[in-house]
Amino acid sequence: MQIAIIVYRLAIACWLGGAALFTITLTPALFKTYSRDVAGGIVGALFPGYFGWGLACGAVALVGLALARGRHAVASTIIIAVMLAITAGQAFIIEPRAVELKKAIPSFETTPADNPARVQFRKLHGVSAVANLAVLGGGIALVALF
Repeated sequence: MQIAIIVYRLAIACWLGGAALFTITLTPALFKTYSRDVAGGIVGALFPGYFGWGLACGAVALVGLALARGRHAVASTIIIAVMLAITAGQAFIIEPRAVELKKAIPSFETTPADNPARVQFRKLHGVSAVANLAVLGGGIALVALF
C-alpha cells in the first residue's frame, strides 16, 4: 500500500509539474523569444506529448489511488476523473480542431485579426486556456489533499 501511495503522489506531482512548466515557463518563453508563427508551431508540435503526458500521469494516479485507498480517496478520484476528461477533451477535440483552423491561417502575424478562421481559433484557444487552468487547479487541489 505504501508503494501505491508513492506512485499516486509521484504521478500527480509529475502531471502538475509538467503542466505548470509548460504553461507558466515554456510557452511564455517561446512566445517572448520567437515570432508568433514560430512559437505557435513549436507549441503545436509539443501538444500531443503534453496531453499524452497528462493522460498517462492521470491513469497512473488513478491506479495508485485505487490501490492505496487513502484519505480523501473519493474526492481525489473525482478530481482526477475531471482532470482526465478535460485533458482528453483538449487532446482529442480541441487540439485537432485547432490544427484544422491553423491550416486556414497562413500567418498569425499577417492574417487580419477579424479573419473568420482567426476568430474561431481565438475562441478555441480561450477554451483550451481555461481548460488548462482547470487542470492546474485540480492538480493543486490534489496536492493540498495529500
